Amino acid sequence: MKTIGVLTSGGDAPGMNAAVRAVVRTGLENDMRVVGIYNGYEGLMSGDVAEMNLRSVSNIVQRGGTVLRTARSMEFMTDRGQEKAADMCHRLGIEGVVVIGGDGSFRGAQALSRKGINCVGIPGTIDNDISCTDLTIGFDTAVNTVMQMVDMVRDTTESHSRCSVIEVMGRKAGYIALYSGIAVGATSILIPEFEYDFDIDVVERMKKTISTGKQHFIIIFAEGCGDATEMARQIERETGVESRATILGHVQRGGSPTVNDRVLASRMGNYATRLLRDDCSSRVVAIKNDTIVDYDIEEALQMEKEIDIDIYRMAHEISI
Repeated sequence: MKTIGVLTSGGDAPGMNAAVRAVVRTGLENDMRVVGIYNGYEGLMSGDVAEMNLRSVSNIVQRGGTVLRTARSMEFMTDRGQEKAADMCHRLGIEGVVVIGGDGSFRGAQALSRKGINCVGIPGTIDNDISCTDLTIGFDTAVNTVMQMVDMVRDTTESHSRCSVIEVMGRKAGYIALYSGIAVGATSILIPEFEYDFDIDVVERMKKTISTGKQHFIIIFAEGCGDATEMARQIERETGVESRATILGHVQRGGSPTVNDRVLASRMGNYATRLLRDDCSSRVVAIKNDTIVDYDIEEALQMEKEIDIDIYRMAHEISI
């Protein structure tokens, strides 16, 4: 394979730039031409591309976001849009594409593969909700960001003997809430994968903890589990503890990636490019037990990922 492209799609995640850098430099080291595709599939359809060289990816490994920018494209979801993207690949001489993104991005890569364009996916999303991999690029940075923000909020929470109800990202996946909740010692952690009873899992736990002498509380929940402001009002009404809601929002997507995310992204970018070099197509790169592996994209999209029940149980037992 002589010419490959690389794009980032869907929500941005810290570490995407490290992956782009690895793809470009691995490609060049293996005598391939590498084309950067801007604004995801939207840019691929319109031909918004630039040839990359070694200096194109200098000084980006430490940056959050994505230098290639990202966008969601309704047009690409149609067969006509996918044909348009495939035609543009042929016109530009792009024989293979590395797609860095989440589940929706992989479905786009799957569609493009069916149109005859070699594609390899790299899991980049802070939600850690890609089934075939233990970790996704951006997750480690996101949970560290949440931990740092909650540690700051805790100073005020403790000073005023309050309860802080903190909403983190995760409409359908509770990984950020669970892992950050453990890291900050939250009294209650609510995630969408498990049903909860607000009175039992929040109010009664707080009352039990109050009886032991504790006077300040942290409640962490994934955004798919309810409304932070309403939860704070209900807690204050039923416990008498002054409560405040904090929604961390998109701060979780930003910031300089951690060592773990930079290394993971670099390993995955290198591996994905070598797959294309060897004419392997329709693959998704993953990490399993600290080993980089790959799966057929059809198989990867059919996998299901579940929260480790032992970690969830442990969080419940040690948070009281």
